[in-house]
Amino acid sequence: MKISISACRALRTAFVAAAIVVPFAAAAQAGKYVDVNGLHMYYEVHGTGEPVVLLHGAFSTADAWTPITNSLAKTRQVIVVELEGHGHTKDLERPLSVDQMSDDVAAMIKQLGLGKVDVLGYSMGGFVTMSLAIHHPESVRRAVVMSAASGPAKETFDPVNFQIMSSMTPENFNFPAVKDPYTKVAPDPSRWPILVKKVVAMVLGFPGFTADQMKSIKAEVLVIGGDRDAFRLESLVATFRAIPGAQLAILPGGDHFLPVTSPADIVALALPFLNGVKRASLGGG
Repeated sequence: MKISISACRALRTAFVAAAIVVPFAAAAQAGKYVDVNGLHMYYEVHGTGEPVVLLHGAFSTADAWTPITNSLAKTRQVIVVELEGHGHTKDLERPLSVDQMSDDVAAMIKQLGLGKVDVLGYSMGGFVTMSLAIHHPESVRRAVVMSAASGPAKETFDPVNFQIMSSMTPENFNFPAVKDPYTKVAPDPSRWPILVKKVVAMVLGFPGFTADQMKSIKAEVLVIGGDRDAFRLESLVATFRAIPGAQLAILPGGDHFLPVTSPADIVALALPFLNGVKRASLGGG
């Protein structure tokens, strides 16, 4: 299967837009490392207050969160993690795994003595957030799952985006807007082709979470997506319905790159939720 010209152009345009935020990054506190499960994992800490952990999407670095990090850090301590194989965090000689990534994040939370934290996960980071809430309930108070669905890729992606992911190779997914941020900070930039292959294998091989696993989530959860997301709207709604007591927000016109295209909207939705603000009911009576 070949990736269509129109799909490739759309993907390139989106990542070019994503790259625009990087030059505007505010001066960050020095990055730190924590050793967990054999992984030398990079993270940054911004601001003070109750901790919120940010988990990025595939191929991203900490800088991709810049607009949201800057907003949240005004009132919260923001811990921006770079997951295995991404940014400064070198991958190990093993396949990438959603559950392994959540184990790594849980170990980091424990090692840093953070207790129960709030988590905001986007795309791949949204899968990791769900896994964290399922397998490490002691680590998660409230969670925002953004642009991620609980089922297998073939069932949850829209057809065009499933074609893009299925056809992705190191040769056709190497344009500067997405590769350069990785090359700039990776301990071994020559591993880019390996990262692309590992991410594709992880996403296409992801079996999804079972209904019982989703039902077991005890954390408060807000599911956010766009009505033009890479995931079918039905799959975002199904994810929301699978989690007891979850909330759902769908951004009109929202795409799969919400942290870049709609950061103010994300903060406006996520921050009150993470702060425990309850929305008033409009029920009659």
